[in-house]
Amino acid sequence: MALKGIVKSAIQALVAGNGASPVLCRGLHASPGSKKIVGVFYKANEYASKNPNFVGCVEGALGIRDWLESQGHHYIVTDDKEGPDCELEKHIKDLHVLITTPFHPAYVTAERIKKAKNLQLLLTAGIGSDHIDLKAAAEAGLTVAEVTGSNTVSVAEDELMRILILTRNFLPGHHQVISGDWNVAAISYRAYDLQGKTVGTVGAGRIGRLLLQRLKPFDCNLLYHDRIKMDPELETQIGAKFEEDLDAMLPKCDIIVINTPLTEKTKGLFDKDRISKLKKGVLIVNNARGAIMDTQAVADACASGQIGGYSGDVWHPQPAPKDHPWRYMPNQAMTPHISGTTIDAQLRYAAGVKDMLERYFKGEEFPPQNYIVKDGELASQYR
Repeated sequence: MALKGIVKSAIQALVAGNGASPVLCRGLHASPGSKKIVGVFYKANEYASKNPNFVGCVEGALGIRDWLESQGHHYIVTDDKEGPDCELEKHIKDLHVLITTPFHPAYVTAERIKKAKNLQLLLTAGIGSDHIDLKAAAEAGLTVAEVTGSNTVSVAEDELMRILILTRNFLPGHHQVISGDWNVAAISYRAYDLQGKTVGTVGAGRIGRLLLQRLKPFDCNLLYHDRIKMDPELETQIGAKFEEDLDAMLPKCDIIVINTPLTEKTKGLFDKDRISKLKKGVLIVNNARGAIMDTQAVADACASGQIGGYSGDVWHPQPAPKDHPWRYMPNQAMTPHISGTTIDAQLRYAAGVKDMLERYFKGEEFPPQNYIVKDGELASQYR
């Protein structure tokens, strides 16, 4: 009896401590009955009807509406995610599952998590869950998962394209055609071959490795920095050299590609000081996360020529405001966040979301690699 009393007191103290919910207070497995599921995606408007496989938008709703509603679940889809009166806020208090994407991120803050008393599961349709306060999610006992591998090929292909666009100084030439100009010298004075250049990737996980494999035929000098060294056989096959010291690798690079997750350690990783130590005229491709870069430091370095060209599709915040300095800096090849939301990728991450929802309803585990937060623990890449 004394032991029972001690356990009971410990549980009560855990629940009461800091007013926070204890870890594991919300089980992953769905309780019986109808569930309220909210998806936050970008609106396609007139483009929604142009492709039947365009499922990653509000109108496409990941192609799971009929399936969910046939089972008696309530499925709300919106693009309205900002401010106290947005559509998402109306459903925070009683939703069970929230599906978000990195392309039109709903920022799931600690405050929102605290309001969401019924929330059990946060799903990312795609890869990259840093729009969620992962620490708060872990403390609340929530499960966070994403569709690992769903758009790695899409992003790696996009990175290769951006490397070539910057190296060949493609965009100014394209703009000449549109404007009716013809000035070969204005393009060719800073256009180069990719062959023989040193390309370094900061992060060599699934996307980084795919990029290195695709770069091998270009006969580049390939470097990579990561917390985990590749298997020696794979490293030899790709022809890439491991660089343990990031700051030793970066000045060697003609081209730097960012492939690391956004964490507390990588936020603002490329600040004014680090950028100043790079090779003058370096080209940078960033499809990872905008907040890994110091926004103004990048804009200033592009203006001074320290950065010879910058391309990517990730911004901080997203969507980027109209006055974001990266929109107007010279020698940039920026786009909205599109690299991981090709039609092929959408079909993959829509299928992955459906699979995890099916498992959730049945009380089954997800594929291990899909977990970002499980049982109060963050995945290793976010620690």
